[in-house]
Amino acid sequence: MVPFRYRKPGYVALNVSNLEASVAFYRDLVGLQLESRQGSDVAFFRCSQDHHNVVLYQSSAPGIKRMAFELESDADLEQAALYIDQMGWPRQEVDPEETRQLHQGRTFRFSIPDSTLTFEFYAHMQHGAGAYLPTVSKIERLGHVVIRCEQRDAVLKTLNEQLNFRVSDHFGDLVAFLRCFPNPLHHTFGVSRGEADGLHHINFMVTDVDDVGCAMNRMRKAGVEVVYGPGRHAISNSIFIYFLDPDGMTLEYSFGMEEFPEVGSRDARQLPIRPEILDSWGGAPAPKFGKGGVIEPATF
Repeated sequence: MVPFRYRKPGYVALNVSNLEASVAFYRDLVGLQLESRQGSDVAFFRCSQDHHNVVLYQSSAPGIKRMAFELESDADLEQAALYIDQMGWPRQEVDPEETRQLHQGRTFRFSIPDSTLTFEFYAHMQHGAGAYLPTVSKIERLGHVVIRCEQRDAVLKTLNEQLNFRVSDHFGDLVAFLRCFPNPLHHTFGVSRGEADGLHHINFMVTDVDDVGCAMNRMRKAGVEVVYGPGRHAISNSIFIYFLDPDGMTLEYSFGMEEFPEVGSRDARQLPIRPEILDSWGGAPAPKFGKGGVIEPATF
């Protein structure tokens, strides 16, 4: 039995090729609140009371830098550290200066076999300065991140059997949708089969279906490429739209999602690979959907 519990997906760290262009995009078009800057190379954004839910880093290789999850308590964090060490996975405590910059308590990072992604665990993050104030969209939370995996089956097995992720549904043998237990949302993370490790997409959940429709028009007026939707996922019952950021990374707005009880939840379904499973409204993704962004390999 895995001896720790998750609270939620805390934040995603992204590498971007032009920080100033990405700051304007994520603030003015996505609707995230710019919380602070760290020199000319790092920008912190939020869509909740937390200090940050997205961190942008200036880089020559756009993509995902790390994925952070908030655990339920300090005790969970301690148990997770002991467990990961027992598994023999590479793990690194984040030094006090960086945790201060992140406005977090004790934080550590690790990697798992067969994946290049850096995972981060923490239990406490300071609140941002003042209330989060929605602007162009009423974003409720960072919903989920999906990655592409060269060794998808092995990564899925590790997440499911050794890291306390529960599979909610399978889309054939291509994508597995997972929730970080006991978070109730249908999926807070996902693994997709790919020829190389990379970012598939990042999701923000909104509180009003009109935000999805308004986003379509706002993005198109701004010259942003919409690569899928609006539509409805039969998998999670979410209404969605996907669009590209300045580096071609795929972002999603979604409204509504199935939730699971901690006890007595339904079994994961093995859904067929049919277009109507991904979009019951009959849409189809553009070629660039889910293709942009590499994974920065763990270096510890």
